[in-house]
Amino acid sequence: MKKWLISSAVSALALTSAATADIKIAHVYGKTGPFEAYAKQSHDGLMLGLEYATGGTMEINGDKLIVIEKDTQLKPDNGKALLEEAYGDDEVDVAVGPVSSGVALAMLPVAEEYEKLLIVEPAVADSITGANWNRYIFRTGRNSSQDAVANAIALAGEDAQIATLAQDYAFGRDGIAAFREALEGQGQSIVHEEYVPTDTTDFTAAAERIFTAMKDLEGNKKLFIIWAGGGNPMGKIQAMDPSRFGVEIATGGNILAAMKAYKEFPELEGATYYYHEIPENDVNDWLVKTHQDRFGTPPDFFTAGGMSAGIAVVEAIKKAGSTDTEELIEAMEGMEWETPKGTMKFRAEDHQAMQPMYHFKIRVDDSVEWGIPELVRELSIEDLPIPIRN
Repeated sequence: MKKWLISSAVSALALTSAATADIKIAHVYGKTGPFEAYAKQSHDGLMLGLEYATGGTMEINGDKLIVIEKDTQLKPDNGKALLEEAYGDDEVDVAVGPVSSGVALAMLPVAEEYEKLLIVEPAVADSITGANWNRYIFRTGRNSSQDAVANAIALAGEDAQIATLAQDYAFGRDGIAAFREALEGQGQSIVHEEYVPTDTTDFTAAAERIFTAMKDLEGNKKLFIIWAGGGNPMGKIQAMDPSRFGVEIATGGNILAAMKAYKEFPELEGATYYYHEIPENDVNDWLVKTHQDRFGTPPDFFTAGGMSAGIAVVEAIKKAGSTDTEELIEAMEGMEWETPKGTMKFRAEDHQAMQPMYHFKIRVDDSVEWGIPELVRELSIEDLPIPIRN
């Protein structure tokens, strides 16, 4: 192994150090654009994960780390070109990212072409480790099926009547498809589905179609929303008074900024990937304390994911004893490692990280800016029958 240097960008220092660095990590992600908040969390978490896993030295066996950032601006063509640049010109050994599922799908073939690893974090679409997967792809982030199965467990019931609203792209479509399948596994179905453009801000027409489909149904009626970014569909649909049709809003977890809107929904139920007060383990304790000390805030949804990816990179290299791609793949298939969520494990068949999820109910505290997802039940790896889709 060779000397590593940590860099927050492709800087002169990183370039001059390239000759002595055998291992480089590219973080290819949407640093600017609508998911900028997600991206910052992911990068902060990645750096914290590398720090934690190396005991603060940013070295493995005396060799230092280089991290090169590349901004996709949430454009698939950019993601593809930047990953080609990272593998080809920068000669990185492994890449991490991106934020957007659409960008990720454009990047997957590049990893296969260059025969280099891409650790997907936090893009969610099932097809990333499903129909579009190749053996050079590992994902530390949860997939749509993990979200869907966890939320189905949280929301299903004998008298449940569930409609859905999602964005009309890979994240939303894959998410609802997986949610539908998970409900069917419990003997239930979705009564109505709506898909709208990713930048929708007026939900009137979609909501009215949902209300029309649900108004005459009997039972516990819920509108389950899958959404990423702005638009505030929960708040805007709630302002239309769905309770006049007996409909309640339901959704999964989100970043803290988005969960400010959850204060309007006390007792709202769903399942989440992470909330800083839920997991009880040494890694999460370190993350919460370190993040609070450095940034003045608790770690967020994608901070935990980025940290999990950073730890996975270090643990894989340690286990492989090499940065050779084939040796890394062999080391990572079935690899277990400790994260802020507890133990994760890469499934050998599709390289998807198996991980716990959390059934929550929102509690409102006037002293806290966001709705607090209070734990109802931890859903372990064994509780979540996640299908293999490739």
